[in-house]
Amino acid sequence: PRLLSQFFFADERVTRVVAEINGLDAELDPQQYLVLLNQLHLSQAHLLAVLERIMEECIPTQRHSRDYLVKFPEELLVDNLGNHMLFAAECLLAGTFLDMEESDGAQLRPQARNLLCSLELVRTVLREQSLSQPNSYPEPVRTVLIQFDRLFAEFELSYVSSLVSVKSPDEIYRQQEIIVLFCETVERALHLGYLTQEMIDGYEPLLMFTIPRLAIISGLLIYPEGPLSLERSPEEMSRVFSPFYNLLKKIRDLLRVLSAEELCLLERSLCTAE
Repeated sequence: PRLLSQFFFADERVTRVVAEINGLDAELDPQQYLVLLNQLHLSQAHLLAVLERIMEECIPTQRHSRDYLVKFPEELLVDNLGNHMLFAAECLLAGTFLDMEESDGAQLRPQARNLLCSLELVRTVLREQSLSQPNSYPEPVRTVLIQFDRLFAEFELSYVSSLVSVKSPDEIYRQQEIIVLFCETVERALHLGYLTQEMIDGYEPLLMFTIPRLAIISGLLIYPEGPLSLERSPEEMSRVFSPFYNLLKKIRDLLRVLSAEELCLLERSLCTAE
């Protein structure tokens, strides 16, 4: 059950697979080479998972901030992102630039080198600690973990930023505005009886259509200074709504001529229409 013991055996598996790969002629046995590469990927992922748990136990209050993750596209936020970063660092150090300009890859190589060197140091220190005192984390162990955590975060942000367009602070704020609008829309719909708490608790599929429809009305009439404010230019709006700027203006103009009773009837119909 001790994490350092788990790390020792996870590290042993990685070392063993690397030794097998180094002793294999890939051209003579390409199929076995692919099998070993897959084993290496899985064993490294397990090693990083154990290391993550060790850092949470050893340096929980000294972890490097991961707030930058909110800037990443959602499709990148997968469970094995860390393993992808490790693979990318190894490729960069080997001179292979995956899906990026050679100049960008050259700039990232020093960071990749520092990260991989730090990982090797962590592996050495944790192996020694697991064989001597597997129940404690002395200061030298904490120091190398803090350094590795920082280097990993810095490389992750730099690498992803070189591949995709990360969200700007303004885009993040606009996204948060939409979240607030949807929350206020749900609260208002519950208060007016358009929705029930049971529908929300039961993940009623109809809500996927109902809440965005109600949010458009709320954003145009009830909270006109929010993310659907048409006083802004399309460029200042969230990319979720900016392509529909002219359509939203037409909808707002139509909504403004409705009486309170007609608006209530419209909103109720939006909660039932498919």
